[in-house]
Amino acid sequence: MAKEKKTYCCSNCGCKTSKWVGCCPTCGEWNSFIEERITTEVKESGCRSGEPVKLFSIDAIQTEQHERMCSGVQEWDRVLGGGILPGSFLILTGDPGIGKSTLLLQIANALAQAGRKVLYFSSEESLQQVKNRACRLGVTSHNILFSDQANLEGIVATGKAEKPDLVIIDSIQNCLLSEDSSTIPGTIGQLRESGFYLMRFAKENTIATVVTGHITKDGHIAGPKVLEHMVDGLFYLQGEDRWHTRILRSVKNRFGTINEIGFFEMREHGLQEVANINQYLISDISSAPGSVLVCTVEGSRPLLLELQALCVASKFGVPQRIVTGLDHKRVSLIAAILEKNLHVKLSSQDIFFKVSGGFSIKESSVDLGIALALLSSYFQVPVPEKSVAIGEINLAGHVKPANYVDLRVREAEKFGITKVLGSRRQKMQTACETILFKNIYELLKLFPE
Repeated sequence: MAKEKKTYCCSNCGCKTSKWVGCCPTCGEWNSFIEERITTEVKESGCRSGEPVKLFSIDAIQTEQHERMCSGVQEWDRVLGGGILPGSFLILTGDPGIGKSTLLLQIANALAQAGRKVLYFSSEESLQQVKNRACRLGVTSHNILFSDQANLEGIVATGKAEKPDLVIIDSIQNCLLSEDSSTIPGTIGQLRESGFYLMRFAKENTIATVVTGHITKDGHIAGPKVLEHMVDGLFYLQGEDRWHTRILRSVKNRFGTINEIGFFEMREHGLQEVANINQYLISDISSAPGSVLVCTVEGSRPLLLELQALCVASKFGVPQRIVTGLDHKRVSLIAAILEKNLHVKLSSQDIFFKVSGGFSIKESSVDLGIALALLSSYFQVPVPEKSVAIGEINLAGHVKPANYVDLRVREAEKFGITKVLGSRRQKMQTACETILFKNIYELLKLFPE
């Protein structure tokens, strides 16, 4: 006998409760609970004994070496760790209109031209809309087969019959697991079951599967966190409006490095890869008070970014701290260390701080750059021209070495950097002039009063 049960599930973490609550007790998200109706069959009580499973020793497990599917688009292949691995289940997510469908269609065309068979299922757009985009992008390969099928059972059956190298589903939120299901696409239960269904399909048939997913207003993938745990790779396509640049970022990758990034530029005929992004980032950097060049590493890629600081006397009782691209607590911490040790009255200053290009920096190797930018703006004295700052600062005011320093310095040398500002304890091999510091007291020699 069927029995209907009503539960409430958090769209952020998947927590379930018997009644609606305003704040999730697990993740703290507000207004995230969605009602779910579950129909279950009432079974007789008692636990049935199952059959014993077959166990294997590590030597008895058979492994197969699969060749990665390289598309030839270097930025895409770099982020994925060298290409798509057969049997992997991947999710590409991003803001609406950011270019997810465009990028996947270009990747599908590149793989198809290399002799791979690709199935492209569009559940959001009609086949006519897909064809219009394909014509604009110059997609002409006959190895790509299209469908507007939105039923996952039909998609999986087609995949098993056609045996393609790659299956693309755009998007998982609009796909229905079963035609007999009473729930609408995009609900928590549908996403969880669809994700598990596609994961088993990819693993059991060794068919790489890539799906697109929507994100919430907070920038998180829509649906419970369990969907992220199921996949082999989670990739975000983010936008940067200054140069119409798109950043592909690896958040989770079981077959490659995480935090790897690739750059694309949105043009009339689709997304074009930007192999040398640093040329754009430092093209308009000038030596001015408060401006310092730093080098941060994202994945295996060094990026040259400009830190900009502005310190002005506060006109209010509480000084302002407006920071963009960095954690405002990190900037406040460096400012407190400078004031404590150098007696620089930054507590009476309004501090405005930003990272050029709209990027965000999380690593601590830019501490020295933050300190130099603040002092340079406070004393109105620019740092040495064509210099890059690399180093960490601890609470005692000591300048400590940063990791991957040789990689950072080599990248800086390619663009005419002649001076490296760093820690005296740092070991580096470079032809550049080195200005090294033991502690923050020695920073004052760059800003004579």
